[in-house]
Amino acid sequence: MSSLTAPQELSIRHRFTVLTAAFLGWMFAGMQIALFVLIHRPAMISLMTEGSAADSRPIDEQVITQWFAWYQAAFLLGAACGGWIFGILGDRVGRTRSLAFSILCYSLFTGLCYFASSPVELLVLRFLACLGVGGTWPNTVALVAEAWPAASRPFLAGVLGTAANVGQVFMGLLGLWINITPEAWRWTFLAGAAPAVIGVWCLVGVSESVRWQMARQRQPSTSAGPLRELFQPPLRYRTLIGILLGAIPVIGTAANAQWIVPWSDQIQAIQRVQQASLSTDPSQSTQVSRPKADPKVKARTMISRSSGAMIGSLLGGLLATLLGRRVTYFLISLLTLGVSSWIFGCLNPLHPWFLWATFGFGLIGVTYFGWLPLYLPELFPTRVRATGTGISFNSGRVVAAVVTLGTGLIVQSFGGDYARIGWWTGMIYATGMIIILFAPRTDATSLQD
Repeated sequence: MSSLTAPQELSIRHRFTVLTAAFLGWMFAGMQIALFVLIHRPAMISLMTEGSAADSRPIDEQVITQWFAWYQAAFLLGAACGGWIFGILGDRVGRTRSLAFSILCYSLFTGLCYFASSPVELLVLRFLACLGVGGTWPNTVALVAEAWPAASRPFLAGVLGTAANVGQVFMGLLGLWINITPEAWRWTFLAGAAPAVIGVWCLVGVSESVRWQMARQRQPSTSAGPLRELFQPPLRYRTLIGILLGAIPVIGTAANAQWIVPWSDQIQAIQRVQQASLSTDPSQSTQVSRPKADPKVKARTMISRSSGAMIGSLLGGLLATLLGRRVTYFLISLLTLGVSSWIFGCLNPLHPWFLWATFGFGLIGVTYFGWLPLYLPELFPTRVRATGTGISFNSGRVVAAVVTLGTGLIVQSFGGDYARIGWWTGMIYATGMIIILFAPRTDATSLQD
């Protein structure tokens, strides 16, 4: 077998090709994450009133909110399964091929959502698409960590963390440019299918990780599989800590921060109905005739949060290098808890500071996602890195799905009140302040072969 080039001798062109593929793959995954947050209310109004006198049929906000919880759960469970499946695939057949299959998975199944005729069909397709979303992250992180030298990784961890938020801003800009209404929302799935081109390019134009190839050559044929090795000593403790640390921001985003966009859409829509009505019956606070909401409000909220997130995630790796991995994670958890409690406890989407507060929430809360691409690869050796990072980052999504479904089930007791749900789910960040105290210490020299 011919000798392979050592990772430190890779050409600049090779490194930037890997970085471009990883950035685009995770950027468009971010667009997939944002897509349903942006369209879920118009889509539900459309599917639930199809074939009826849509303008006269009342809308039950509690039902719409419950469906939002179901779609969030489908995303979380799908991404969790995809992180395990494509992470293992990345260690078995290569990071590049697994990344390509992940991108093709989320693109093609999102495209099929265009033809969904009921909320249940949309739910199933959403789950299948999110298998690819979850599978993208471990392979992008492993590819970049193995292609670039240690000195570059803190900045590049932030770049990867930023990628998903760039995709979310892009989705928000599309919603700002082309209105997303109950009459026009399916076009977003065509935009979501477009990244299939990137998946094909990864298959035919992006080289495999040299570090992974070298590790495969050294690995004995009798070695345990990556999944078994990760849950046996000496890696079991690191795997469990990685799962817990990855779970905090994942649960926080899905069960807490994501409620901001539909909350802004709901409040603005109800206000318009109240302003147009000569009298308001308080008993109808959650059951109103179809509101003619401004479709750009939710897009502006998403752009505000995701714009802050782009900056915050870029800083995650750099702050971890300056302050230390554990101190940085503790501070992120503390500050995110504070800003979440402020927004959901003291503000509302009509407040003049709301968009600025949302920007700050993204800036602080998403810094986690610039920290994780730096820290998680340092926990695992090359031979199990994709599986380890995939399991660590995505396993928390299962817990997040349970939390999200739990919020959906208690929506009736909250009267469809997104603010109360957001305030209580924000307490998850306090847990992160405790877990990080037990995490292993790592640094720039910790990336193991």
